[in-house]
Amino acid sequence: MFGTTGLIVAAVMLTTEGPAIFASGSVAPAESAMMEARGPSDDRAPLDVRALLTSARGAPAMICSLASQAVRGFGWGDWSDAPSTPLAAAVSNRGDDFEGSGLSQADIELLLEGLGSEDACVRELSVRVLGRSRNESVASGLIARLASSSAPLREIAALGLGIVEPAAAVEPLLRALRDGVTGVRANSAWALGRMEAGRALSPLLELFRDSEAKVREAAVIAAGRIDSTIATSALIRVIRQDDAASVRRAAAWALGKLEAREGVEALSGVLAQDRDPRVREMAAWALGSIESRGASAALAAAGRRDADDRVRETAVWAIAQVEDRAAVDALSAIAGSDRSSRVRGTAAWAIGQLQRGGRAPAALFQVLRDDSEDTRLKAAWALGQIADSAGLPAIRTALRQEKSDRVRRGLIRALMKSGERSVAALTDLLESGDPQVREAAIRGLAGGRSPDPWPWPWPRPRPIP
Repeated sequence: MFGTTGLIVAAVMLTTEGPAIFASGSVAPAESAMMEARGPSDDRAPLDVRALLTSARGAPAMICSLASQAVRGFGWGDWSDAPSTPLAAAVSNRGDDFEGSGLSQADIELLLEGLGSEDACVRELSVRVLGRSRNESVASGLIARLASSSAPLREIAALGLGIVEPAAAVEPLLRALRDGVTGVRANSAWALGRMEAGRALSPLLELFRDSEAKVREAAVIAAGRIDSTIATSALIRVIRQDDAASVRRAAAWALGKLEAREGVEALSGVLAQDRDPRVREMAAWALGSIESRGASAALAAAGRRDADDRVRETAVWAIAQVEDRAAVDALSAIAGSDRSSRVRGTAAWAIGQLQRGGRAPAALFQVLRDDSEDTRLKAAWALGQIADSAGLPAIRTALRQEKSDRVRRGLIRALMKSGERSVAALTDLLESGDPQVREAAIRGLAGGRSPDPWPWPWPRPRPIP
């Protein structure tokens, strides 16, 4: 394995987005070792916090600072501008010091030399720090190493060029697509995709027939990033015929990214029949991204019958994306009966997206009694969208029974939207222990119909391959 400093860098990188995938499935050196330590790959595997903190103890401050910058929070920013942090006294340089020309020429040469190190952590840090500089000597140094006799050096040079994205690297990377080493071909395809190099499309399509799945996957993802429909027919062939699930999944993503309507039939077939749930999940996501109502029947069938919770949830999300209002009955059945609270909640959200006015489906009132707080919140939000005055008694009942202040705010919004005019009902809310609930009630008494704040329950986004 590798030393403490390498372990902390890899471990911290895994805390947020899972292993960074380069060359579609080829991970950077330190992360590869960390994945081996964790066992079989699973992007939803829990973090071993004890191992992380044990590895962090005693690590040099600069290494720990660089690793900690890989951790990102929710919302705006990445916390790098905080005025006082535990490492502030020991490390004077912030992450933005590496931007632009922040590196001296001596530093750049040292980092370029580090790309050839036998130590995985040194190579990892070297390429990542180089990737934050737009100095011309970085690009020229990486291009020179792409022609090295050393296969590992060519591989990491292609990775670095994909991070830096210099225009001068396109031709060398195109030549590297014919390299005899799998990792070099894969990283070069990945880099060209990141650069959205249009003239790379034809050579990338040729790699769809590469003997190595890693290379095929990288080429497929790269083609999806280049805004051209020329690749559509080849992607359809891949999603139907490739032996590797990772490649089929990448092809589904690419068709969705390109919004290729010609791929709807193939994606619908994959959603119904592919043996790998991750491929089916991505097919559902792609159909939602394409927004073709021709996919509605296939999505509804997957939402009702697929064995995998994630596939069903993505399918009901996609139904809302294609805006097929005729699917509300199918969504209602799913919201009222699915075994997963996440699927029930997303189905309720989808109903709220599709239906404005009219009668609220009975399933939404059923979901107001769900065990999951998040699912109840989505049902309350959906009822507010529909604004069915006939549902007021059920909403009042749910509000009296609801223990979560967050869901109560959603129910107050549903009351306002549905036409609540009872002063007595609103006055009761003034005794709530939550000041936001009291504020919502005051707004209602004053005639406001949109209490603020109010919940906006988005479903989870889907990652790219």
